[in-house]
Amino acid sequence: MHFDTLIKNAVVIDGSNGPDARRDNGGVAISNGRIAALLDANELAHVTADEVVDAAGMVVAPGFIDVHIHSEIALINGSDPDRYGALKQGVTTHLLAPDGFGWAGLSPDRARELWRYTLFCYGESDVSLDWQTPEEFLNIFRGRTPANVVPQAPHCAIRLAAMGWEPRFATEDELDAMRRSTRTWMEAGAVGIALGLDYQPSACADTRELIELCKVVREYGGIYAAHVRYNGLGRPGAWRETMEIGEKADIPVHISHEFVTDETEPLLEEAAKRCDLSFESYVYPAGCTHLTLTLPLWAQAGGPEGVKRRLRDSETRRRMAAALEATLRARIEAGGNAVFAANQTGRYIGMGIADAAREADKSLGEFAVDILEEEDPYALMIYHHEGDEERHQRMVRNTYAHPRMMIASDGVYHGERPHPRGWGCFAKALRMGVRELGVLSLEEAIYKMAGFPAERFGIKDRGFLRKGYGADLVVFDPNVVADRSTWDEPRLEPLGIDRVMVNGEWVVNQGRPTGKLPGRVLTR
Repeated sequence: MHFDTLIKNAVVIDGSNGPDARRDNGGVAISNGRIAALLDANELAHVTADEVVDAAGMVVAPGFIDVHIHSEIALINGSDPDRYGALKQGVTTHLLAPDGFGWAGLSPDRARELWRYTLFCYGESDVSLDWQTPEEFLNIFRGRTPANVVPQAPHCAIRLAAMGWEPRFATEDELDAMRRSTRTWMEAGAVGIALGLDYQPSACADTRELIELCKVVREYGGIYAAHVRYNGLGRPGAWRETMEIGEKADIPVHISHEFVTDETEPLLEEAAKRCDLSFESYVYPAGCTHLTLTLPLWAQAGGPEGVKRRLRDSETRRRMAAALEATLRARIEAGGNAVFAANQTGRYIGMGIADAAREADKSLGEFAVDILEEEDPYALMIYHHEGDEERHQRMVRNTYAHPRMMIASDGVYHGERPHPRGWGCFAKALRMGVRELGVLSLEEAIYKMAGFPAERFGIKDRGFLRKGYGADLVVFDPNVVADRSTWDEPRLEPLGIDRVMVNGEWVVNQGRPTGKLPGRVLTR
């Protein structure tokens, strides 16, 4: 038989994590952008191909799927050096609307407001915001992206369209409007609804609203995926709200960027008895978001204009400063930190906020509110977690090993010193989780990066090496693969990932982008 491409003499791991997930000295044949055959060693001599890749000593795996990544604008920007940050790790499919961020279905003014609010994730861009339907938004990716993208219904935009930045519960008419918008997204092929319940305006939704929208999503076999309500309810309360949504809407639920710790381990045990819950993790000892999110919810209400209005009132500004002082001071005293990653002026990048405040000769709280005002619309921060190295290593082991965990980066692709997870998360799992700690087999790690996300989010014909599936592949050296990105140099590309294929075309070859744009919009 003759094929377009034949990868031979490799360790083929199919993404399933089952007893037959691995075949040594095998091959993968590709034709017309699809996997045409999986071959055993004795079959390789009887086939030919236009292109033959000898992958002796290498692993061939399904392309990885990142279910939480802020890459929408970088992917379609040909001049963006971060365009291939995830692809160089083998990530061939990106889910859209992480944290419920999205701009379709809004009036031009509302879209600009929400775009400005989400700039901390995306940076400045001249991208059009005139997307009245989901289809119009999804069309911006067709023929312009090296990776596949998968739509989710963006709760922030859905709520903003129905009721603006109003910090209150929805009326029945407003809830009906949100139901209709959610249905429109599901009809357009969304795999579920995505939410960021610490971000405005989604933070103002009550549990009833979330359950009602999930009932619409359930009709289409979708999933609920959320940055849960840490600020509003605390971690145990936020997890239990998620469990309640899963129970009452009868829908699978997924929690973004979490870890297995002494606090979450019993919550995972409780969830196993109550609902169908999964979670994802990037497994770094730090998160990343804008400084505004450190404010108490009352100070964030009403979105960016609400924050500005409060800053102009001297007494309210004093209260905001006191709240920031207390929160940031508690983090620092417990061994954490908040480090500047990006802002408008380029000041303090790479510096901890307490050191920056001392340099400015201001109290921590006074300095923080001044930064909110002066660096409007955002100051992007890396929030290093509290605790010592022993606690972190325990978290790493327990998180990688948990059966309901998948890998996802929460990558942010702009700024001078972004979080290194966007360039290293998947390679780190193969280095640390598999090779160094031994808490995962290669089969388990690849399942957590490919097969499990595909199953969980209903992404058809991806995540596995199976005949007829889309030819998304990654070829890597299991003895070399490693992340190199660091806090000081976050954009260092990984080692050992030789080739990456999307829909039958090499987008990375010998570790370098090819410039091809074969990515597609994959719908439910």
